[in-house]
Amino acid sequence: MNRIALIARAAAGALISLPAAAAEADLTALREEIAQLRQAYESRIAALETRLAAPAAKPGDAAGAAPQAAVAATRKPASEAAFNPAISLVLAGTYARLSQDPEKYAIAGFLPSGGEIGPPRRSFGLGESELGIAANIDPTLRGRLTFALAPEGGATVEEAFIQTLGLGHGATLKAGRFLSGIGYLNGQHAHAWDFADAPLAYQAMLGGRLKNDGVQLKWLAPTDLLVELGAEAASGGAFPSTDRNRNGATLGALFAHVGGDVGLSHSWRTGLSLLGTAPRDRQYEDADSAGVPVTNAFSGRSRTWIADFVWKWAPAGNASVRNLIVQGEYFQRRETGSLAFDVTGANRADAYAARQSGFYAQTVYQFMPHWRVGYRYDRLDAGTVSFGSTLNPADFPLLAAYKPQRNTVMADYSPSEYSRWRLQLARDQSRPQATDNQFWLQYVVSLGAHGAHAF
Repeated sequence: MNRIALIARAAAGALISLPAAAAEADLTALREEIAQLRQAYESRIAALETRLAAPAAKPGDAAGAAPQAAVAATRKPASEAAFNPAISLVLAGTYARLSQDPEKYAIAGFLPSGGEIGPPRRSFGLGESELGIAANIDPTLRGRLTFALAPEGGATVEEAFIQTLGLGHGATLKAGRFLSGIGYLNGQHAHAWDFADAPLAYQAMLGGRLKNDGVQLKWLAPTDLLVELGAEAASGGAFPSTDRNRNGATLGALFAHVGGDVGLSHSWRTGLSLLGTAPRDRQYEDADSAGVPVTNAFSGRSRTWIADFVWKWAPAGNASVRNLIVQGEYFQRRETGSLAFDVTGANRADAYAARQSGFYAQTVYQFMPHWRVGYRYDRLDAGTVSFGSTLNPADFPLLAAYKPQRNTVMADYSPSEYSRWRLQLARDQSRPQATDNQFWLQYVVSLGAHGAHAF
């Protein structure tokens, strides 16, 4: 019995000692593995410190030459174009058949802007082409320069600005010359429009498009719903402002946009903008009651409100086959101040006030790949205009009460994202008793690296 007990005790001791020995062996192996990892980590740290110290050595220092050669050998060679700016070129051309002389074009009831308004010249002509250069300057800034190549020759600076990258908290700052963020269509280049020309409201109240020389601050809220707020301050110069030759800003703008998705197939955006400026001696050409050409001028305050809306539909979000876009904008402008008659002659000035409005609504439908059709309706209202007692309303025929309107249809074909061919027909009634029936053929092609356009 004692012998059996001794055997049992010995067996139990052996069973207990086996796991302990195995555990001790595993622990030893783990310690060796940690030591190897530590040695490899220290080696890598030492090599990194050597690389960082290498550029500080003098070019002729033999001690620094070997580390620099080692770094060069391990560094992947960069492309020669890695830091070159992206260059894009947009070419446009038109053939126009018009029933009215485009050189006599005017929008009745509104002070002429002298800007980019009216149809192109008759027959064949070069449209407004664009040359763009853009690149990141460093991790904090991006720059862009866009030249507008006018049909009559010469080049003007369309945009030239710097823009922050990663300013933080959803904010972006832009400085230089840029297309204003007011409204919906204003911030887009002409080649991205769905029609060959700007709506009447843009022509009458902004001179085509508003470009600012100043600064713009935008803030994008960190929410699922698009919430964008923006403010601009500029020196003025272009219509509806003037060059005041003064310190500070003479034009200011505020805008807010909200938008989002409805399911997979629908998206929308709406916004409200305010543009304010104080022009001085904003001159324009007119004719007096006897038909004699005169130069008049307005000085005072100008305030323009813009409400915009766009809705887009594409089956399951795929716009390559079919899609529909419905968009519109409403403008209301209030100007008060002094209107001077015949500034180079009689130079008679008195009070002037006007409240005017206008809108456009359009829809564009892509019914199959590459093919679209669209319709746009424009309407302006000259509203109420009041003159001081010393002014004769008959001496301002362009400001006579009238409601210009225009109906436009178009069809375009885009073989690829780089080219578009468009046919456009319009019945323009911007002038009383002078309906202009317009027939346009247009091409727009893009070369080089051109960035994507906004929603």
